[in-house]
Amino acid sequence: MTSGFHVAIAGATGAVGQEIMAVLQKRRFPVRELTLLASSRSTGREMRFGESTLTVKEMTPEAFTGVDIALFSAGGARSREFAGHAVAAGAVVVDNSSAFRMDPDVPLVVPEINPEAVKEHKGIIANPNCSTIAMVVPLFPLHKAFGVRRVVVSTYQAASGAGAAAMEELLEGTRAQLEGRDFTPTVFPYPYAFNLFPHDSPLDEDGYCEEEVKMVRETRKIMGDDSLRINATCIRVPVLRAHSEALNIEFSREVSPQEAYRVLQEAPGVKIFEERENNRWATPLDASGGDPVLVGRIRRDTSQPNTLDLWLVSDQLLKGAALNAVQIAELL
Repeated sequence: MTSGFHVAIAGATGAVGQEIMAVLQKRRFPVRELTLLASSRSTGREMRFGESTLTVKEMTPEAFTGVDIALFSAGGARSREFAGHAVAAGAVVVDNSSAFRMDPDVPLVVPEINPEAVKEHKGIIANPNCSTIAMVVPLFPLHKAFGVRRVVVSTYQAASGAGAAAMEELLEGTRAQLEGRDFTPTVFPYPYAFNLFPHDSPLDEDGYCEEEVKMVRETRKIMGDDSLRINATCIRVPVLRAHSEALNIEFSREVSPQEAYRVLQEAPGVKIFEERENNRWATPLDASGGDPVLVGRIRRDTSQPNTLDLWLVSDQLLKGAALNAVQIAELL
């Protein structure tokens, strides 16, 4: 019998689905058979995987027959509709949506932080929010070393976080602005080119949007510490790919920037990226297409004790989505 796994990608034609295919190839995941699934609109589309040309099939309950691992990136509604069918067919689901993240019976996994949680799955493993992943990869080793008490995070999130259609809208809107043409956005309620805005999800009763609430709740679950105090402000910026975040971290004791650098230099999934003498820090273009979370500009917060600031940038489509999902599949 040929070795390897029968893998299905649910949402294969989307931005994350296409990245999952690329990551499977790059990391030489043992794929015996690959099934590409999407909505009926994409049925029949042909996509390349290595030397093979595969035809996209419609996602139906029967489509998961014989599948070992199903990597879902088709949105929360589709995950809730079809994940149970995949599990019933014998597959383990790694879901990239928010559908199951806070379910107490579903592990929420970042392999650099809590790989052991994979063993607790009951058929579904959740992939965290892209902004949460970017933050916790450097935050967790600092927490283990020094004890994090509070985090204030401001995000600068790229179009890639809203999918391929949002990336195209940014490109088309920018062309229209430069050419002096009228352009009516359809993905976002506001003009995106040369603009920025808070996330456009509805606000809760405390005035926080869904993305901000996700960062708080998911971080506590992944790091296993409900006492962490976290405040997030999430902003969409006119960047095509890769999210940036500014973190203000309060520790339980005094921590020097040098101590933080030493910890992060050894942290898995983290890369120190800076040239202080040249005033050079990580940008979204530096992170695009790369696996690690780029970190730098660590400095003391001079306004209060025991607090450091740092800057990070991470490719939302890779570590924030596709790469993390494939790493979870590797743990399986």
